[in-house]
Amino acid sequence: MRSAWLVIGATAVLGMRLSAAEWVESAAAAKAFEREEVSGTFVVLDVGSGQLSGHDEKRAKTRYVPASTYKIPNTLIGLQAGSVKSVDEVLPYGGKPQSFEAWEHDMSLRDAIKISCVPIYQELARRTGLEVMQAGVTKLGYGNGDIGTKVDRFWLDGPLKISAVEQVRFLARLAAGELPFPPGLQQATRDIVKLESGEGWALFGKSGWENAPDPGIGWWVGWVENRGKVHAFALNMDMNGAGDAAKREALGREILAAMGLLEASREPS
Repeated sequence: MRSAWLVIGATAVLGMRLSAAEWVESAAAAKAFEREEVSGTFVVLDVGSGQLSGHDEKRAKTRYVPASTYKIPNTLIGLQAGSVKSVDEVLPYGGKPQSFEAWEHDMSLRDAIKISCVPIYQELARRTGLEVMQAGVTKLGYGNGDIGTKVDRFWLDGPLKISAVEQVRFLARLAAGELPFPPGLQQATRDIVKLESGEGWALFGKSGWENAPDPGIGWWVGWVENRGKVHAFALNMDMNGAGDAAKREALGREILAAMGLLEASREPS
């Protein structure tokens, strides 16, 4: 059952809360980054109050290429465009060698998003087309709103960029079903980014890595529903190599636990 707050109030009310947020520096988040010797930012948005908290406000407001976190809006826009009939329709990966063997299979969006399969989402973007994709990004108010001219690369190489603060505001609206897209499409997108759940709580998330597996910017974004409240979060960090891959989600979970938003015993799958 959806939390009560998700069905109360109008988009305008939610928008005012999100835009009115002020920043509170989190000592717990700062200590976690320092201990792991990681350069990055972490942002949490309390959707009910509009309060922003985290580590490194300046970086939190700096835009970076979204990498595979863009699979979330890509799903929404592709579904609305009719590029796929549902998140379970199987798409071709193209038959070419990929960076990871697990990507070398035809699969649905539901399966592709779990392993962050780039070629499947590139096929989705090509089916959607540049004009429709640009209209969707503009409609969402996503980051700098610039997708350039390469419909299957703009979220990997740029020019599209988004900040951690913009990520949590976007995700808060998706969690609440308040994006300008049909409710059923928002629900389908929420379903495929759910990582785990239990009695009274659920965790949603998506990772990303610009330039993987080489140095670039790594992401872990999502939201937590717990005890009737929703907190959207976004982490980005400097990635120096393959050894940093697991740090994104592990560090994010550690900080969420330190903030009392997620039990420390829950480990990444």
